[in-house]
Amino acid sequence: MSTDEKELASTISNFGNVPNKSKSVPRHVAFGLKLRTWWPYYAMMAPGIVYFLVFHYFPIYQAKLAFEDFRIFGDNLFVGLKHFDTLFDSPAFFQVLANTLIISAMKMVFVFPIPIFIALFINEVRSTNLRRFIQSAIYLPHFLSWVVIAGIFIAALSPSSGVVNDIGQALGFAPRAFMTESGSIRWVIVFSEMWRTAGWDSLLYFAAIMAIDPQLYDAAEMDGANRWQKIVHVTLPGITPTIATLFILNVGLFMNAGFDQVFNLSNDAIRDQIDIIDTYVYRIGLQSGQFSLATAAGLFKGVIGMVLIVAAHTISKRLTGKGVW
Repeated sequence: MSTDEKELASTISNFGNVPNKSKSVPRHVAFGLKLRTWWPYYAMMAPGIVYFLVFHYFPIYQAKLAFEDFRIFGDNLFVGLKHFDTLFDSPAFFQVLANTLIISAMKMVFVFPIPIFIALFINEVRSTNLRRFIQSAIYLPHFLSWVVIAGIFIAALSPSSGVVNDIGQALGFAPRAFMTESGSIRWVIVFSEMWRTAGWDSLLYFAAIMAIDPQLYDAAEMDGANRWQKIVHVTLPGITPTIATLFILNVGLFMNAGFDQVFNLSNDAIRDQIDIIDTYVYRIGLQSGQFSLATAAGLFKGVIGMVLIVAAHTISKRLTGKGVW
């Protein structure tokens, strides 16, 4: 124990031994001692705290712009729900809302379960070297930006020189322009999301599996359970709280269909199929200068996300007894 920690413990102990129990450690004394003791950890936390304050908490105050007419000079003019009326009267907004819901639902159904299966698979690999190789290979895409990933997919799915169409032609299939076909572009979005995030997201589930008491597996083996039965009756119940928590968080982010991904993979031929709320806000806000209307669209998305996460938490608490809080 360091000198500062001993000083803090001694101070608290001495105050606790005072006959008058109404006395306690002054807050400024306790805070000062804790700050001196733990300042390296607070310093490491500072960049993250600043990031959330600037990009997450400060914009909450600026959400009032959704109820005002923005003016470069002078005070903004309060207009009530004018911009929301404009938003809901626009067919383009309902198109991007539908695209957002469809793409998010596809990701929830086809992408969310994959990390669970990957974690279960890695846990069943007995060779340490093989396990490390698999983990390194599937974690790598997470560290690539969407700009790089978009370039990889555009090149791989090219109808003239892409490796996917080369393999398809070798098997007797006609070449397809996946990146410009309305029937395939959403699946490209889903598969690219899966390729980038599934391996990294499996880390949480794998860590939850490692936390399961090994004696449970020993007991199941003594009862004659095979590997599949151990997965069903020991592993899956053991990681259910983790699955429930991550599912609730993913539901809360349901309206975030992935701005970086869609922005880099979109083109004029299929924009109407994958144009989501985030790209719509970017277009009308930064490109068209309609800041109040863009803020209204963003606020609508945020409110829906809050409602979804509260609803998912409530349902999960009633069904499984587990929730986010």
